[in-house]
Amino acid sequence: MQITCVGHAGLYIETSSGTILCDPWTNPAYFGSWFVFPDNSGLDWDRYGQADFLYVSHLHRDHFDPDLLRERVSRQATVLLPDFPVDDLRTELARLGFTRFEVLPSNKAVSLGGLRLMAQALVSPADGPLGDSALAVDDGSAVILNQNDARPVDLDALRAFGPYDAHFLQYSGAIWWPWTYELPEAAKRAFGAAKRANGMSRALRYVEAIGARYVVPSAGPACFLDDDLFGLNDLTGDPANTFPDQTVFLDYLRENGIKGGTLMTPGAVLTVGHDRAEVRWPASEQEAMEPFTDKERYLRRYAERTQERRAAIRRSWAAGRTDVVAELKAWFEPLLDLADHIRAGVGGPVLLRIGDDCPVVIDFPAGEVRCYAGESCRYQFAIPRPLVEELIATYQTDWVNSLFLSLRFRARRIGPYNEYVYTFFKCLAPDRLMYAEGWYAEQDHDEEDIQLDGWIIQRRCPHLRSDLGRFGQIEGTTLTCTMHGWQFDLPTGRCLSANAGNHSLRSRPAAPEPGAS
Repeated sequence: MQITCVGHAGLYIETSSGTILCDPWTNPAYFGSWFVFPDNSGLDWDRYGQADFLYVSHLHRDHFDPDLLRERVSRQATVLLPDFPVDDLRTELARLGFTRFEVLPSNKAVSLGGLRLMAQALVSPADGPLGDSALAVDDGSAVILNQNDARPVDLDALRAFGPYDAHFLQYSGAIWWPWTYELPEAAKRAFGAAKRANGMSRALRYVEAIGARYVVPSAGPACFLDDDLFGLNDLTGDPANTFPDQTVFLDYLRENGIKGGTLMTPGAVLTVGHDRAEVRWPASEQEAMEPFTDKERYLRRYAERTQERRAAIRRSWAAGRTDVVAELKAWFEPLLDLADHIRAGVGGPVLLRIGDDCPVVIDFPAGEVRCYAGESCRYQFAIPRPLVEELIATYQTDWVNSLFLSLRFRARRIGPYNEYVYTFFKCLAPDRLMYAEGWYAEQDHDEEDIQLDGWIIQRRCPHLRSDLGRFGQIEGTTLTCTMHGWQFDLPTGRCLSANAGNHSLRSRPAAPEPGAS
């Protein structure tokens, strides 16, 4: 098996049974904040784009690059699709023109054209934009695990697929904490050091659990080329920096007794088998090390090459003086009406200081969006107005995967991190939000039943956990969940929709009222 690093989490896997292109990314992400490190723009994308299979682990824009996929990747590729409970990834790829999909059931090895494959789909609201995944590949000559930046929970299933010859995984930060928060510098450094240590320690635990003979750091870090973000790059091995590069993690592995750590940069090819591994560099190894040995010089030159492109990105942001309050009110209030668990979890108002003159409150307990009236808000965000107008204009239903990861905002909070705040901003569409609500209900062992048109039914749709009290319609003995159109036979609970699997509904006739004829 030969594996070419195509940058960040991107891999081009060559086997005797076909080629797999994984998570290709070249275009700046998150409002132009993130660039691929090291630069991969000079690679032969015409070659890599002719892969037999395409695997996109999840919809974060440093893994899902729609412009690259549209322009350089063949629509003849078969998409290896993780079995996510929401269809967002498939929908986005279909929108780009991909028509061939092979769904990989989570944690089940499948044979496909001479390959043995297994995906693990992660499905909690905290995973990616409602989903992340890992892919294991066995072509008979080698077995590899492409974990990218997933955090697998079922290690038994992954280990059973092995033993592994090579393991690709994230180790570096992909978060805005603590740098966007209004904190004393000493506190930022303390929190940053803890974040850095925790990230590498977590990656080490995965490395130890998987036990591959070779370990390749991948899926990070990005680099930051704008002047106001440049200081986020780890130029000196600062122990408080949350974006350590590949060489830092390789040193960390050696310090912890892990042999087989292997560096790959864009264009490097790893030939791996059950008894050997060798890296071939596109030029000299010394040239490949330049981004790490003279990092600031490398990044300054990278910034010069991309100066006009970065300026064009800024010019593209909407600046139409949108009525932000009215737009957010119309957008968010219907969602808040569906968000019982999230509203309770946030527990108070959240303040958005949009530009210099537009403070907006999302009042989670009241389910309202309104102008700020001076009330105390435990969670506050200061966001440049053009970014919010762009989010509105382009209907970005995942602000985590656009605004927050850009690090182009400032935040403050009283008290600890609140997962529900960011889950809401990740789920700004009814189907996404209903899935998150149902997931939280399931964790709370929500077995609530409701009465609807003479039937007692479970409150949550077995498909994607939509609230049937709001989206259920009964005609005769058939229940339709209008969120996604799935139908159920009420006397039996049987799902009538295609690809129903084990989705059955708990239902029974309601008892007649006392004295009813």
